[in-house]
Amino acid sequence: MDPVDLRNEGPAAVTHGLLAGEGVAERSCDAIPDDQCTAVPGNYLRNLANGTATKLAEQLAGPNLVLPWLLAGVGTPAAIIGFLAPVRQAGALLPQLAFAAVIRRLPQRKWAWSGAAAVQAVCLLAMIPAALGLSPVAAGLAVLVLLAMFAVASGLGSVAFQDVMGKTIPKGQRGRLLGQRALLGGGLTVIAGAWLYGSLGDAEATAMYAALVGAAALLWIMGAMLFAQIEEVPGATEGGRNALSEARRGLELWRSDPGYRRYLIARSLLVTVEIAAPFYALYARELFGGALSALGVYILAVGLGNVLASPLQGRFADHSARWAMVFAGLVAAVLALMALLLGEPSAGVHSPWVFALVFVGLGIAESGARIGRKTWLIDAVDAAERPVYVAFANTAMGVITLCWGALGIVAQFAGVPLLLALLGAVALVGAVAAAAMPEVDARR
Repeated sequence: MDPVDLRNEGPAAVTHGLLAGEGVAERSCDAIPDDQCTAVPGNYLRNLANGTATKLAEQLAGPNLVLPWLLAGVGTPAAIIGFLAPVRQAGALLPQLAFAAVIRRLPQRKWAWSGAAAVQAVCLLAMIPAALGLSPVAAGLAVLVLLAMFAVASGLGSVAFQDVMGKTIPKGQRGRLLGQRALLGGGLTVIAGAWLYGSLGDAEATAMYAALVGAAALLWIMGAMLFAQIEEVPGATEGGRNALSEARRGLELWRSDPGYRRYLIARSLLVTVEIAAPFYALYARELFGGALSALGVYILAVGLGNVLASPLQGRFADHSARWAMVFAGLVAAVLALMALLLGEPSAGVHSPWVFALVFVGLGIAESGARIGRKTWLIDAVDAAERPVYVAFANTAMGVITLCWGALGIVAQFAGVPLLLALLGAVALVGAVAAAAMPEVDARR
């Protein structure tokens, strides 16, 4: 295919060239449909704006920090709060085999993502009266149900997102785009956390936690509108299979593709990196209390971790997604040790600012695990089979995540410190498993 020169196509092309790197014009048509080529700059920027809004939304109303703080503020038992992360992850991952078949029948898959984002916004808005108006136990259960609905919609969006990105963004730019999405979202998260810390003091303001959830809902609506504006050429709709057929095909890929099998093993271990934050949040709340200012510190810290890591992680993933995953596992293992040392009375740590270093590291580790696994899978498989690969991997990870959810029992009966040590050990094994994955040439 002859290269298409996009350098003189206006401000969007210039901005895209600056963001995606030197020489991007000569590679702008790699591995995407011919008809999609000239739309790359605008699609890159729309995708970036969408990611900025939704990444901030995930921090303002996610199961890692704000929702545990909200439910703890209304008195919900910790046994219910401990299910937030597993429900969020499993609900998003388990139904994806069925979603792959549904999305295959859509000529334009962007509408699946935008519709899913609208559902997520509605679920968040419904959480506010549920949390503030029901008894502590009922509030927790209602939020869990709404979070499960939110997660299922997220799962639909995940399959659609990776397919749309594979159609509209060339290889060699995808990891960088994911990194920049996280960078800008993380920057706004830092601002939000700093405002919470500086403006709202040490009071535990349950209404303010709810307001953060409402703000996140508005950001999801904005994200839906931005994603709907992506220029996506209609794709093939034939060859769709039902969920059972997709499962059979996925099992065939597991048996026949050793690289994919190693990827699934590594990802199943590194799932612990992405579900660890609520346990660290509960540990921090035990150590330093539940003041809104402390929550602001941790939100700021996670955002700072994304700001520091995401651009490098995106470039790193484009160079080697496998080693981005290895790095994430190693960082998570070190963080577990660090948290345990800071929690010791002899350490003399009396400020959430010191423990916030752990959350900075969590932002770095989560970014590496997420960007690495997404980039590796998008780059490693052919476009025709990508929805099956993605959906089977995500459904399998849903089952694994539910299994890892049993770690909450460890925290209940053996204490959070032992759980953190276990999380660190699993992350270390996950790093070793990721190192055994095959390398993918992002520019082949």
